[in-house]
Amino acid sequence: MDPQKIARINELYRRSKAEGLTDAEKKEQKLLRLEYIEAVRMNLRGQLNNIDIKEKDGSVVNLGEKYDADRKGN
Repeated sequence: MDPQKIARINELYRRSKAEGLTDAEKKEQKLLRLEYIEAVRMNLRGQLNNIDIKEKDGSVVNLGEKYDADRKGN
């Protein structure tokens, strides 16, 4: 996520505590927070998709391939 957007999220948070926000600013804050959460989820998903697990039998299973295949089937 763009550092300027994160700075704006923080600015709106500080203003909400100090003096309150207008309705337009509340909507902007909500949209920015949703965008931030989605960025965090995508980052985490990318990291988890690159994890390999070595099973007891010696085989290696990639979590991304295993669970993305399950998600696509549903």
